[in-house]
Amino acid sequence: MFSKYSQRATNIESFKVMDLLKRARELESQGCDVVHLEVGEPDFATAEPVAEAAIAAIRAGHTQYTPAAGIPELRDAIAGYYQTRYGLRVDPAQVLVTPGASGALLLAFALLADAGQTFMMSDPSYPCNRQFLRFLQAAAQLVPTGPAERFQLTEALITEHWQPQTAGVLLASPSNPTGTLVPPEQMHAIAQRVRQLGGQLIVDELYHGLTYGVDAMTALQVDPDVFVINSFSKYFGMTGWRLGWLVAPLDAVKMMEKMAQNLFISPTTVSQYAALAAFQPDSLAIFESRRQAFEQRRDFLVQGLKSLGFGVPAVPDGAFYIYADASHLTDDSFSFCWSLLEENHIAVTPGADFGQFEASRYVRFSYTTGMAQIEKALQRMAKRFTALD
Repeated sequence: MFSKYSQRATNIESFKVMDLLKRARELESQGCDVVHLEVGEPDFATAEPVAEAAIAAIRAGHTQYTPAAGIPELRDAIAGYYQTRYGLRVDPAQVLVTPGASGALLLAFALLADAGQTFMMSDPSYPCNRQFLRFLQAAAQLVPTGPAERFQLTEALITEHWQPQTAGVLLASPSNPTGTLVPPEQMHAIAQRVRQLGGQLIVDELYHGLTYGVDAMTALQVDPDVFVINSFSKYFGMTGWRLGWLVAPLDAVKMMEKMAQNLFISPTTVSQYAALAAFQPDSLAIFESRRQAFEQRRDFLVQGLKSLGFGVPAVPDGAFYIYADASHLTDDSFSFCWSLLEENHIAVTPGADFGQFEASRYVRFSYTTGMAQIEKALQRMAKRFTALD
């Protein structure tokens, strides 16, 4: 067995939620009824207009490579979406279509962070971001945030924690795992401060469209030079199609396009033609009805968790996650989550997936499954906790 693997590969940590999902699938193969509240993947099938557009693209022979930056029609459509949704004019040449938002983040980090540099981000935050930087021999600089900041970086925290090797800041609004937004005044202050410090701001806007009672502004409205990343996976419900995009200054897009040519050749062709249909009125009506369903699930799950004694220190503004405080039940949320899976067949994600700061007290619940399944999970937990009393 070959064992001389690179230090780069050895240093990459596993994505814990995927380990949980793997075990959940094993239990299901043994006949167990597992309730899935762990993975951030909408349970809705691809919207019919999008699926039909993909079929039409295949029949039309649209199955060969495209330009590395994406087909012009899709870059135009994405730019038009910013005009329609935000009243913001974006040059289609500033849009880079990528193999998922993961491809966009990898390209942005590769452009902006040299080996040994860091990107500042909130602790807790999406775990793969740290691994992208590690793969590039850079690093994540995690800054502890809690309920007082609604788990988001602030201008004051960025100023306090900026270091000579800090290349920039990554925000997520709404965020994974907490679903909280960066308020407009903070977004403006952060963009100004990062620019003053000589860094670059990247904003993850993957969950735009999935907000409840409040609309999300795009960071491009406060600074046209920020790097904004989005995806067709969440609001548009196209997870397995692996398609995202990035909006950045023109010179940066040209540099990243060069890298994309070498790393990916092009985004998936059929997915791009399918995504064109995502901006049609009938598709947007479907997505809006699904957003409303997520809002109902959020409200039901928040109330249910509180009734079981979980703390919900920041009711999510968007996305489809609740970052719940389980410290009254355990001082080790990692073991707690595995116990819930093995003993009660409920799959949820431990705080340890998202960072280090007070991670042992938090659990992320994903409400990407139907109300009946959420109610089943609450009933199982209620039975478990009653038995422990």
